[in-house]
Amino acid sequence: MSPNTATVPVLVWLTPALSALLLYGFGQGLVKKWIGEVSPARFCLYYVLANSVVNIGFALTHEHPALLAAGGRQFMEFGVLAYLFDGMAWILYFQSVVLGPVAIVGTLSAAYPALTIIFARVFLGEALTPLQYFAVTLVICGGLGLSYAPASGEGPATNRRWIPFALLALLGWGTSNTLIKYAYSLPAANEANFALCSSIGGALSLGVFGLLRGRQGPHTLRQWVHSFVPMGMMAGGSLGLIIAAHHGPISIVTPLIGAYPVVTIIFAALVLKERISRLQYACIGATITGMILCSI
Repeated sequence: MSPNTATVPVLVWLTPALSALLLYGFGQGLVKKWIGEVSPARFCLYYVLANSVVNIGFALTHEHPALLAAGGRQFMEFGVLAYLFDGMAWILYFQSVVLGPVAIVGTLSAAYPALTIIFARVFLGEALTPLQYFAVTLVICGGLGLSYAPASGEGPATNRRWIPFALLALLGWGTSNTLIKYAYSLPAANEANFALCSSIGGALSLGVFGLLRGRQGPHTLRQWVHSFVPMGMMAGGSLGLIIAAHHGPISIVTPLIGAYPVVTIIFAALVLKERISRLQYACIGATITGMILCSI
């Protein structure tokens, strides 16, 4: 069972949450910057490796009950299931970021806090405030607007296949976060074991996809560097989410970390020189405003 968040100092969960926000934001920008050199399947393969290094290192340095202990079997099952959905969402995300502008793809796929709130209401019995309903509506409208808004014509990406990929990634992450919240309510819930569940679920989804589609071709030192740096950031962000979700209120943690597209948008504008239309900026603004309001 998660600790009573009222008795946990704010910095205990706010620090990993803000760290995840920054790591996800910059990592996403670097993925777009270097994805021309590394295929989506190769990114998936490298992400599993980076994620395993981070998660196993965390588990080895923190005390935790045996993952396969009889009393924690249900927690392990839901933990692995949560990260199977997470892995499928990453696969879809990497496919979409190749085809679409990262500031838009990242914002749309990161709107999962709205789905998490809806799923928590339907499946976990959590009550929503009128403000949260309004916030969810903003996020959904922003996402639909980003899907509809025509490209600015300045960038090379015109293939609109990124839209269903990004929407399915959004669904996958919303489902994953809801399962994470539920798993922490089960007996023997432990963040170190959750890190191991993350690696297992990632290996069964991202790892299989990466081995099937990403083994071919040379694995140069340049590719390793250009994949491990952003994938290491993503893995660190995922670990930050695990820790923050354990100690902090999920209704604040999820929207806060989900606002990482703000960091990516700044990176895309300053480093990648992506051009975005006014309508798309309005949709991004509505989505991010909805994410923030979800936490109030």
